[in-house]
Amino acid sequence: MHSHGAGGGGAESLFFIPAVAALVAYWAGAVSPRSGRWPWYRTAFFTLGVAAVLVTVLNPLAQLAHEDFAVLSLSHLLAGMLSPLLLVLSRPFTLALRTLDVFPARRLSRLLRSRFARFLSFPVTAAVLNTGGMILMFRTGLLPAMQESMPVHWLVTFHLLAAGYLFTAAIIGRDPSPHRAGYRLRAVVLVLSIAAHNILAKTIYADPPPGLSAAAAEQGALVMYYGGGILELVLIVLLCRQWYSSARPRGRVTPTIRSG
Repeated sequence: MHSHGAGGGGAESLFFIPAVAALVAYWAGAVSPRSGRWPWYRTAFFTLGVAAVLVTVLNPLAQLAHEDFAVLSLSHLLAGMLSPLLLVLSRPFTLALRTLDVFPARRLSRLLRSRFARFLSFPVTAAVLNTGGMILMFRTGLLPAMQESMPVHWLVTFHLLAAGYLFTAAIIGRDPSPHRAGYRLRAVVLVLSIAAHNILAKTIYADPPPGLSAAAAEQGALVMYYGGGILELVLIVLLCRQWYSSARPRGRVTPTIRSG
């Protein structure tokens, strides 16, 4: 896998601006008295989530992704699976609704209740955007375009992050959502999505994309399959835990023993 015009110069440093802005906004909300003693681990999740996607668009990882398919597969896992998982676990919308002033909080609440949000947060829609993006990335002309153009690499990374976040939030999200789907539907969608991801990895292993050597395809496919499997197992555990907690009785009624 060779790079042709992949250099992005110093433009990638511009990504520090939104990353730092997001971190400062989240940290400010976390320490605000309105946050209600926000758990430190959620702040850690958000910080690590931003860092996980940021490293995929910065050198040296961004440049290596244009030269090594295994590194590109690793970038896919970081931006499309690990970072969304960490960001969803940080519950940013819950924090925003607690700490924003009344007017912007109401606007955000209306947005979360909108039909558009309902469409995007529906597990089937989120899964199609997420899985479809992965298939397009590895099985169309998008892959060589990413090799040749760093801006295309950035755009694909943004899609992976956004679609991955929507999918993860639709499956295990705990932020306020008036349109939360039932556990059975979420479980079915998760299983089918895992199957699609595994099939994609296996087909890449058996039938490398054009311009990719068999050895490079095998290495990248193994990264996708086993690395993705670990993160998918985390999703399964978290979904099962939520499902179990929702089905567990909230309290026990102590029986009254009558004497005589």
